[in-house]
Amino acid sequence: MTNSTVGGMLPLKVIADADGRDAYALRDYLTRSEVPFLSVSVPTGAREAEGVILTGRRLPLVLFADGLLLEHPTPAQVASALGWVKPPSRSMYDLVIHGAGPAGLSAAVYAASEGLGVAVVERDAVGGQAGFSSLIENYLGFPGGVSGAELAERARRQALSFGAELIVMRYGVDRTFKDHDVRAVLADGSEVHARAALSATGVQWRRLGLDREREWEGAGIYYGAGTSEASACIGLHVYVVGGANSAGQAAMNLAAHAAHVTVLVRGASLSSTMSAYLLNRLAAKSNVTILVHTRVVAVDGDERLREITLDQAGRTKRIPATHLFVCIGGAPNTEWAAPTDVRLDSRGFVLTGVDLRPGDLERWPLTRAPFYLETSVPGIFAAGDVRANSVKRVASAVGEGAMAVTLIHRYLAESG
Repeated sequence: MTNSTVGGMLPLKVIADADGRDAYALRDYLTRSEVPFLSVSVPTGAREAEGVILTGRRLPLVLFADGLLLEHPTPAQVASALGWVKPPSRSMYDLVIHGAGPAGLSAAVYAASEGLGVAVVERDAVGGQAGFSSLIENYLGFPGGVSGAELAERARRQALSFGAELIVMRYGVDRTFKDHDVRAVLADGSEVHARAALSATGVQWRRLGLDREREWEGAGIYYGAGTSEASACIGLHVYVVGGANSAGQAAMNLAAHAAHVTVLVRGASLSSTMSAYLLNRLAAKSNVTILVHTRVVAVDGDERLREITLDQAGRTKRIPATHLFVCIGGAPNTEWAAPTDVRLDSRGFVLTGVDLRPGDLERWPLTRAPFYLETSVPGIFAAGDVRANSVKRVASAVGEGAMAVTLIHRYLAESG
């Protein structure tokens, strides 16, 4: 959250009770979208806040600098009010990119800068999973680090400057790939056609798989670094689940606000799963504790999370907890592939290039083999975290997005 202003104007304001999950969804979306806003917590029974009469209104409220007031809006409605939600400007493009994370944005920049007509379709905030990162310190060219949201916003502006079109808060409900024509039907009924497609749909945070877990999502249980919630953790003892870089980034970000951060790790150590620079910084933090051989096996609460149960090497104990941040990797966003001939591996990631087995190519119609980032359907490419055997790093996703454009040029040249 931020109290900064834009162009001297008061920031957008989110007026809500402190623990509401709907308010969390708005704060999370605005934070990942790099929209400055002021979060206003309303005590129970309050009748007025920020000059707005609350009686008879459903919280949360979003108050814009020009006076526009949205009552109990969804992130999509806020995005629409910001002027971001627009229909496709044309029906045919050279390339349609699904997903506006690092891979998709990289591809959009390179493709648009080389003269291709590009549309990027994104169902959520620009930035993908990288947008949850509070600080990426090992990305080339940013010695002081950069937040995932800021990096994504820079890439978004860059793609737009070259003429790429971003179709945000939209998702495809149907896709067909036939005779060099990619057809995507969006949820609002509009259609996008292109000569080639790139799937950069990334991954979604994995859940713990516990009973009642979803009951407290956004009300004590958060997925990712919890960037929008860190400043609300002042004076609290919070918990982070996970042993990879995303968990380390979350713990470092939260440690700057919370009284204490405990990192819960299933394995014996962090040395094999977390970058050394993060591990060293966590070790130097006096208000960070790392518990190994530890799992969360149950959660409990009332209107929000109040308690977690830990299993430590076979011994269980219940402890008070109001904030649990889960960073345990991602499951691929590949539900779109089910009705298509695009082949997936056993974990649901998209197979491309040399990873495709002979049985995956029974319907492959060309004499040449698939290009390195090409799927089992000619002209359909995949890049970034959604791709099987990809390196799960921002720099790798950006590189694959750029590489995909080179291969897409080859495909377009041979298809005429």
